[in-house]
Amino acid sequence: MLSEEVIRKIRKIEIRSRRTVTDVFAGEYKSVFKGKGMEFLEVREYFPGDDIRTIDWNVTARTGTPYVKKFAEERELTLMILLDASASFDFGTKSRIKRELAAEIGGVLAFCSLRNNDKLSLAVFTDKIEKFIPPAKGTSHVLTTIKEILYFKPENKKTDMKLALEYISRVMAKRFILFIISDFLTPGYEQALKIVSKKQDVVPIRILDPLEIELPSAGVIELEDPESMQTTVVDTSDSQFRKNFILKRKEKYEEVRSFFKNSGIDCIDIRTNEDYIKPLIKFFAMRARRMR
Repeated sequence: MLSEEVIRKIRKIEIRSRRTVTDVFAGEYKSVFKGKGMEFLEVREYFPGDDIRTIDWNVTARTGTPYVKKFAEERELTLMILLDASASFDFGTKSRIKRELAAEIGGVLAFCSLRNNDKLSLAVFTDKIEKFIPPAKGTSHVLTTIKEILYFKPENKKTDMKLALEYISRVMAKRFILFIISDFLTPGYEQALKIVSKKQDVVPIRILDPLEIELPSAGVIELEDPESMQTTVVDTSDSQFRKNFILKRKEKYEEVRSFFKNSGIDCIDIRTNEDYIKPLIKFFAMRARRMR
């Protein structure tokens, strides 16, 4: 039985997500992800005027008669949300933690799928698969997915995105749109992500808190790695220390961004202290321009 507080929070996300999808993303989602896959139906004999690029050379060679492949556009899409639930996602220094922001973003994506009658699936991971919800449709399914994003309590704290990517590649039989919601702070996923992106439309959504890149002067403080639980005492009043800290974090930030760019993967960067609508609008607008 859900508490009234939980129901109110899910209802708040539902209302804002529905309004955002209706007012902002009414047609963008459908146009950007329309016809991403083509389903093979059958082969038939070649007729003059057929596109020669559709010739099935194996059947043609076997029969001695030209045959072409016949396809139909896959109108039913599956939207897959891969959610990082490691301990670093419970971090937040401004108005909300990363997990709460992930729930709102996941809500918008979920209602996009609902509006377009697409299936929705969710996989929650740490250094193992913590939760998997198979593809399905409907309002009830969408609300269940949002609840899991917001309130699921993982057993482990560490991160293994490589394992998660390999898992969904095995269990998801058909093509899908993959939104990965993570901070991408832990490396080791790069090769697996490249492999998945060759077959699926992959969109990483990188959520970071400002203090993960910057460090204000606050005197002597104790920093704790939420995944390893290791602590370090540092003097943030030391300007040189802050300068080195910020430099290393920004280098890591740009390294991940460069990896996505060089791999041909569109990444959406969102901060916990910012409205997530603008980055999503920018992404959909950029994709729409590219498809014209």
